[in-house]
Amino acid sequence: MNDKQSTQNETVAWTGIVSDVALAIAKGSVGYISGSKALMGDALYTGADAAAKLANTLPWRSGQKKNSKASSRSTAGARQGSKEPILAISCSVLILMGGLQVVFSSIRDLTYGHLTTPGYYALVTVLLSILVKEIVFQYQYRHFKKLGDGSHAAYADSHRFSLYTSITVLIGITLAMAGSYSGWHPLLYMDPIAALLTGFLILRKGYSLIASSVYGKNIQELPSEDAASFIDTVQRVHGVIRVEHLKAMEQGRYVNLEVKISVNPRITVLEAQEIAECARKLLLQRFVHVGEVRMDVVPYDPGYPYKSNHELVDDDLPTLLQ
Repeated sequence: MNDKQSTQNETVAWTGIVSDVALAIAKGSVGYISGSKALMGDALYTGADAAAKLANTLPWRSGQKKNSKASSRSTAGARQGSKEPILAISCSVLILMGGLQVVFSSIRDLTYGHLTTPGYYALVTVLLSILVKEIVFQYQYRHFKKLGDGSHAAYADSHRFSLYTSITVLIGITLAMAGSYSGWHPLLYMDPIAALLTGFLILRKGYSLIASSVYGKNIQELPSEDAASFIDTVQRVHGVIRVEHLKAMEQGRYVNLEVKISVNPRITVLEAQEIAECARKLLLQRFVHVGEVRMDVVPYDPGYPYKSNHELVDDDLPTLLQ
């Protein structure tokens, strides 16, 4: 079941990479033919998206091919530490160089007045790319949201800036075409202006990628609704009375859990440890993206004014006020 789910995760991730590469090639070709610098900048941003996803996917994919799950995670972590920064930094340098090229080219066109009117097929290409991008995003978002590992939040953040870029290009091309048809030539500047804004977004993309590679990926706590699946799984373990606390910390593609459970206070310490170990193994087996689980066990305390039956035997005082 884990191998099947891992394979499905890889398929979903590679679907986004392949679609981004195809869209980048299509938008770049149409932008070059039509003379739209904004569309070419959008193509470069989409290619940067594909490069960023590829840098994150390749080490994770290679780390999942080990037979032992524990050795798989340790090997994946080692490979992430050695391969991912090198690949990510290389992609970041290329993205930054491309972004600078788009910015300088846009400034040159604005300065010397090298203005061209994009063809209608450039507008159609942008609209189709937004539609395809949204379909792929919804497919990835819904899949990773079911896992409850917080990956969907990263996809949503990346998609939001990609959508901003495409909308900026769409507005620039539309206004440039409107200026050409209406004879109002100042609107022809909107295409290189959109390309200039796109170049800044590309630079932001490259900087964020290289920053995450050099300084490490941010560790953030998942919201309570994303951690609900972990709580439900722990509560299914025989012997667990209640999940007192669960903290899910996202680090890269893995989630580390800190769980505190309450058990029957009359059982032995060894039995409590066995229950905690059972819950830990169940979390690791059911969720392939869980890296580490730290379990804490405390005796169940119902609190005042309630007491358990065994306390009444050892205590002659009444439980409730008479």
